[in-house]
Amino acid sequence: MSDSHYLHGTAPDEQARLSILNDLLNDAALREMKLAGGERVLDVGSGLGQLTRVMARQARRGAVGVERSPEQLAEARRLAAAAGENDLVDFRAGDATELPLRDDEWGTFDVVHTRFLLEHVPRPLDVVRIMARAVRPGGRIILQDDSHDILRLTPEPPGVVAIWQAYIRSYDRAGNEPLVGHRLVSLLHDAGCVPVRNTWLFFGACAGQADLFRAYVENLAGILRGVRRFLLDEALTDAASFDQAIESLARWGERPDAAIWYAVSWAEGRRPE
Repeated sequence: MSDSHYLHGTAPDEQARLSILNDLLNDAALREMKLAGGERVLDVGSGLGQLTRVMARQARRGAVGVERSPEQLAEARRLAAAAGENDLVDFRAGDATELPLRDDEWGTFDVVHTRFLLEHVPRPLDVVRIMARAVRPGGRIILQDDSHDILRLTPEPPGVVAIWQAYIRSYDRAGNEPLVGHRLVSLLHDAGCVPVRNTWLFFGACAGQADLFRAYVENLAGILRGVRRFLLDEALTDAASFDQAIESLARWGERPDAAIWYAVSWAEGRRPE
């Protein structure tokens, strides 16, 4: 991710959170992709590679995954090896605005995809423009990303919303876009693509979905714990308020009437013929 300011890091706890996040999201993402089989796929910012490998299996053709983080790239390769899928995805080290593609690969991919990358770069349009160069004429560009302002916790747990708003402000401090999900269609258009579809992927659960709900609560707590130091260093909150909010979230997670409402923004475009 060119000039990225990814605040969450790549420590083992964060890697574990991201792995669980893949489990929560990937089925819904694949339903929206509607891969027919035979597509050549490029995944930009492939992270742990779990979604990349599933896309490759569904397309029944090898995929390319590009990831900047050495730690995430190493874990993606380890997971692929453990699953006996070493040859399924060509994981490459590289930057989202300087994709490590051969000259004969540019403009050949049927599907070029990215998820949770644009929110972490200062110039997301640069990334989408490069993606548009990589896809073949008539090919699909799929963007998935966040607009953090749509999160709702009901009934609202004391103190948590204030910490979430501090988290949103941390994106601005890092030079990133916390609401980029609202702009995905515009980014496609500005990159010279033809927007064809947008939707939301629901991300949430209620207390009655016991195990699933606990996973969502822990994901939210993990996001916040991962940026605690940055929030304190930037004076976006104080230690007492932060710690009280985390405790409040844990208590709220035991309520029988609690629910998390969120959605991942999705937009798809095509490169003009």
